[in-house]
Amino acid sequence: MKKIYLYVLVSAFTGMSLTSCDDFLDVESKTESNTGNFYKSVDDAELALIGCYNGWKRTTSDDTWGFYIASELMADECLAGTGVQDAANYSILDRFDINRYAAGTSLLETPWDSYYKCVYRCNELIKYDNIGQIMWNSEAVQGRVMGECRMLRALCYFDMVRLWENIPLLTEPTDENMPQADPDDVYAVIFEDLKYAAQNIPADAYPKRNAELNDGRITRYAAQALMARVYLFYTGFYGKEPSGITKQEVVNFLDEVIASGEYSLLPDFKDLWPASSSVSQQDAQAWDSDQTTYKEINDEVILQMKFNYTDDRYNDGDFDGNRWLVMMGLRKFWSSPYGNGWGCCTVHPKMWKAYEAGDSRREASIIDIVGEGISSLPGFTDFLKDQREYTGYTVKKYTPTCYFDGISSVPEQAVTSPVQEKQYQPFVVLRYADVLLMAAELGGTASKGAQQCLDEVRLRANVSTGVAPTKENIMKERMYEFAFEGQRYWDLLRQGVDYAASQIEESGLSVLTGNQEEIVVIRKDNITSKKGLMQIPENQITLSNGVLKQNAGW
Repeated sequence: MKKIYLYVLVSAFTGMSLTSCDDFLDVESKTESNTGNFYKSVDDAELALIGCYNGWKRTTSDDTWGFYIASELMADECLAGTGVQDAANYSILDRFDINRYAAGTSLLETPWDSYYKCVYRCNELIKYDNIGQIMWNSEAVQGRVMGECRMLRALCYFDMVRLWENIPLLTEPTDENMPQADPDDVYAVIFEDLKYAAQNIPADAYPKRNAELNDGRITRYAAQALMARVYLFYTGFYGKEPSGITKQEVVNFLDEVIASGEYSLLPDFKDLWPASSSVSQQDAQAWDSDQTTYKEINDEVILQMKFNYTDDRYNDGDFDGNRWLVMMGLRKFWSSPYGNGWGCCTVHPKMWKAYEAGDSRREASIIDIVGEGISSLPGFTDFLKDQREYTGYTVKKYTPTCYFDGISSVPEQAVTSPVQEKQYQPFVVLRYADVLLMAAELGGTASKGAQQCLDEVRLRANVSTGVAPTKENIMKERMYEFAFEGQRYWDLLRQGVDYAASQIEESGLSVLTGNQEEIVVIRKDNITSKKGLMQIPENQITLSNGVLKQNAGW
């Protein structure tokens, strides 16, 4: 494995922002602390925890190859897209085919590296807690800090084990060249970390009423909700019950989230997303707070990864922005409120057709380029000449936004390349709708039955209630509700690799590449031969001197 650790010892103490505009913690010195004189006081532990949050954020902000992009490309929702002259490297993930770009053997190396940096930071804090070096002032504070830390480690490992499955498992801060672990051992750590967080973070640590001050923090309820997501994926993908957690415990955790009263569905689905809640170009002269009903802090979001447009990349090398968001924008073309970007993740037409009549989630989730009049704008022909795999649709939930005159809505504060590096829309990790649908899938909880959980989600979407809460119906509902949120692929995969491949395979979809017809083919056996997993970055295999082994099929 690549030696990543000397850098981390310094950067673990770097401050980060958990809100979009204000510094959560301002750190004056980044170099004077070290493991010899640190990890002793509560203040030290709090500062180290911010380093862990910063490490988690950097799993997305360090590169355009984030977990979200990978999840969308592997699913059946999107095609790779990007530009005609770009390397076809994104197509490798979309089609599970290295032949699309033979040089792309280490595509996800930056996320791999960033995940392990974050894990190292978490392991450092956990180590000094375990040996009793930190002088805690109360068990509640210890439970909160260490619960957040351990869930951050669980978040990293859950992403990694789903992407690659066969990964080294580090539970101590070490620079050893570790072999890949049994996936069950990785999941055992994930379940243990989440159970600790779910039981030890005080329920009132970060109340919604104080969300302006604590949004982005991991709560007890976030840990409980994530436990259900991990449980459902594990039991589905591996076809067995895990050790360390039972179905009833998971149901009880979801019930605690529901019964807490902290969360509720927003009345209007579109208000969850900036571009979806903005008025159109024809109706507004600017994209600003007066022209949108979007609220970054709301009662539905349980956990979101926060970003900032005020990064200090040129002084400390730290990205604060959402680096992958610019990939989702219209290819070098804008139509207010939609800003420009690199044209990744063009939407498969079947997604537009899948929704029931009147479902408010379709227009809130997908940009209909023809239907919204974008195709009639000046310069659209040039856009088509530069766009790969144009389908007529692209993602609305996550797309850069711009003012009426085409200027990015990212505030201009002496920044360089704001469209590329300064995007600050949060990534929603967990929201209450997911809790309701997971509870329905598990048969309901003491607070709400399966039918009620499903009905609440459908009622908000303006479609009929009373649909039976069968596994098939719930999975369809998840497709509508969580489209383009990075969940669809994992929902497919946990129904079996063969089933996932059958939904993703494509035998002859006609698209436009460079304004010329192209036929997209995605082979089922490309997915099944790889068990739905991604390639281990070849550079990491080389750096490990062959200790790491490549996943089958790659």
